[in-house]
Amino acid sequence: MKRISFLLCLFLFVASAYRFPDLMPEGEKGPFQISLPGADASGAYLTTDNNNNPVLSWVQQVSPDNYRMFYASSFDGGHTFEKARWITTSKGIYPHDENMSKIIYKKNGDMMAIFAVSNPGKENKYAGLLYYTQSFDNGLVWTEPKQLSPAKSYSNDERYFDMTLLPDGEVGVVWLDSRKPDVTTVTVHKHEGMDMSEGSAIYFSKTDHRKGFIEETRIAESACQCCRTKLFLDESGKLHLTYRAILNDSIRDMVHSVSLDNGKLFSAPGRISADNWVIRGCPYTGPTMTGNSAGMHFAWYTMGTGKGIFYCNSTGDKNFSTKESISSSASAKHPQIIANKKGKLTIVWDELNDEGNFRIGIQTRDVNGKLLKTGFLTPKTINAKHPVALPSGPNGILVAFTKKTGDQNQVFYDWKSLGE
Repeated sequence: MKRISFLLCLFLFVASAYRFPDLMPEGEKGPFQISLPGADASGAYLTTDNNNNPVLSWVQQVSPDNYRMFYASSFDGGHTFEKARWITTSKGIYPHDENMSKIIYKKNGDMMAIFAVSNPGKENKYAGLLYYTQSFDNGLVWTEPKQLSPAKSYSNDERYFDMTLLPDGEVGVVWLDSRKPDVTTVTVHKHEGMDMSEGSAIYFSKTDHRKGFIEETRIAESACQCCRTKLFLDESGKLHLTYRAILNDSIRDMVHSVSLDNGKLFSAPGRISADNWVIRGCPYTGPTMTGNSAGMHFAWYTMGTGKGIFYCNSTGDKNFSTKESISSSASAKHPQIIANKKGKLTIVWDELNDEGNFRIGIQTRDVNGKLLKTGFLTPKTINAKHPVALPSGPNGILVAFTKKTGDQNQVFYDWKSLGE
């Protein structure tokens, strides 16, 4: 206990002394480390505050077996960031780049952070739970954490969530949940060292002002247990959901569903592409989507009917284009797609190179999804994974990722111009 207390005090001293750069030195090129030197860090996530300023959050070690959530704001479009702040009530976080913790701002400036903790049990020693904490004074004080599920009988396994602001100003959230109705027989299988039930349900909840999440609805069944979900609110107010479903007990393809009433009801899910990927396990890489004036745009990883990362778009809720390859490498995973104010699309992902390092790939497409350019953001000499991206200015992009050096991870960011 004394050792942990000493390390925590040492960390706080170093954190208070470490100065994140206010100005980028002239001529210096990224990427730039934002996590604290010497402390293991991962799970980069990008969002904007209520004034549309970029905010980068991540999970960082503060003592042995103890991680907290950190965040930093930028007031120059992501070129530089303020000194990092930590969320004091984000206790017991289990660091995981795919099941990453996230922060969101309401229009009035209220802040909410949702983070994952470990919750091992007899049926699943790898189970986890989701907790949330709120701040109503710009991050100075945070509320005591509450479990994400507002039900009287809480779940014992909640993971892989996503959240967004709804038209009414509230926060909507979806997550994978172990609670499934009318299940009398549970099939357990092992994949990459993990025992898990065959398929998770998807639940939806929304906040009630500062009361937090007070109701929940089960909106889907048989989702892949360890792949990210994705929520997106389009300009017309439609709430889109995409996730990796388990079809016919073995096919794990991406599906899409829509809500027209802030998440009360979702349409029946439809496949964005009939990949027919038969796999008895979870690939740990979920779908991504965004929208612009031309419709919805999707990217995902599959090993069915082709391999690697693919792209398609939709001009209607069920009218999906034929998929196009982004990268045909079987190691290319974890795609993220964004659209800037002009509707131009950018996709980032990670991919293994011949030297044994993962690189961050980048591809740009026009408003309609036509391919413009493909390349890499990071050099061959560094090991970079799990990128996230955010539009910055008319033609810029802010990217953050986890860089692995030896046995330690660090969080880096970079700003790039995509040209006209």
